[in-house]
Amino acid sequence: MVKRREMIGKIAATVAGILACRKLTGATEGSKMIVKPSPQQLSWQELEMGMFIHFGMNTFTDREWGDGTEDPRWFNPTEFDARQWISVAKEAGFGYVVLTAKHHDGFCLWQTRYTEHSVKNSPWRNGKGDVVKEVAKACEEIGVKFGFYLSPWDRHEKSYGTPDYDRYFKNQLTELLTEYGEVLEVWFDGAYGGPPGKEHKYDWLGYYEVIRKLQPNALIAICGPDIRWVGNEEGVAPETNWSVQEASHFHRILGITGKVWYPAECDVSIRPGWFWHAREDEKVKSVEHLLDIYFKSVGRNSVLLLNVPPNRKGLISDVDIQRLREWRKVLDRTFATNFALNKPATASSFRPDAKPSNAVDGRKETFWSPLSEKDEWLEIDLQRPTTFNVAMVQEHIAEGQRVERYRIEAWDGSDWKVIARGTTIGYKKLDRFNDVTATKVRLVIESALATPLIQAFGLYRMER
Repeated sequence: MVKRREMIGKIAATVAGILACRKLTGATEGSKMIVKPSPQQLSWQELEMGMFIHFGMNTFTDREWGDGTEDPRWFNPTEFDARQWISVAKEAGFGYVVLTAKHHDGFCLWQTRYTEHSVKNSPWRNGKGDVVKEVAKACEEIGVKFGFYLSPWDRHEKSYGTPDYDRYFKNQLTELLTEYGEVLEVWFDGAYGGPPGKEHKYDWLGYYEVIRKLQPNALIAICGPDIRWVGNEEGVAPETNWSVQEASHFHRILGITGKVWYPAECDVSIRPGWFWHAREDEKVKSVEHLLDIYFKSVGRNSVLLLNVPPNRKGLISDVDIQRLREWRKVLDRTFATNFALNKPATASSFRPDAKPSNAVDGRKETFWSPLSEKDEWLEIDLQRPTTFNVAMVQEHIAEGQRVERYRIEAWDGSDWKVIARGTTIGYKKLDRFNDVTATKVRLVIESALATPLIQAFGLYRMER
């Protein structure tokens, strides 16, 4: 892994061409163009969380970045169990996984035909093993979507830095896209190397063509047109987070200008490093830290990609599993009861087909929509004094992201008291605050780019 803030900027400056991203969707509303996600982007966002799986030669060398000189015989996860990995992912609530099929050292976790630097020359499974195959199969059987990380930078392959490398890389992409079932996400890191001034100029156009041809529904992340990097490796999205972005360098190369749908993914590791290291067993992030990450990623209109690295046995360590279970328990307990669900709802105004009760009916296909874009409110009658400290708001992003500014108020018996303020909402916005006891709550839309579509409003209580 690398601090991509610098690397992505450098790599973008060298790109000579890129395949057109999935056809942009949008609609006009009055004089305004509303940008919408593709069906694939929408389905991905609804998964909310994925599990990154960093596993490979670095697991056995105790490094983060290998240099490509590693001996394949060092790779030998004697108790390897892909089903354990994916069962852990499922239990923790991850809707997909992204496996490091090849990191910067060039060591391949599948039976590739294009290099000897792979599992086929390891003692594991007598050289017949295939990590990618077993993980993809476990995902299919257990019900978790599968994705892979393939490092464009390869420190082992001798053709790196020449046009032959692009053919090599596309051959590897082809293997991964045709032999392991449906792929949700292809993850391209921004790291690359070579002598100064002679870095490899990747054939992104060619890479994307391969993906779109072989897996047209796969999303291309980070160095790709479908999912953007949030900008840090802390798992934290900005408080104001638009999925609608100005066309990036990638889009402008294609002649696309204006606004595009380009949602953020927040990657972070449960440990200080991305690969497993025994010395970090005591440094697994606390439940409180993981909860903070959740609220600042999923709760800020992003998707969380949390790395959980297997150890040298080929198993996720007990300490990581226990921490995930503790984290999941708090989330499940917090969001088990929505105090606003099916409660009486009124509003300042509403369209006949988008009444106030739609925001609290628990259905994702319905929404409340007022008649204007400013100073509109939705009021929920909780019917009795209710104590809560978390509020959730969701927009109906199938029709775009619209809200610019909002506040949440609670009725204190004589007046409305502001308990939270925010800017963007998007797929999901979670606000935390001190315990509030109230009989009525209001969501006030202070301003929006177009008529708001509020899909859900919820109130919850997290025990502290």
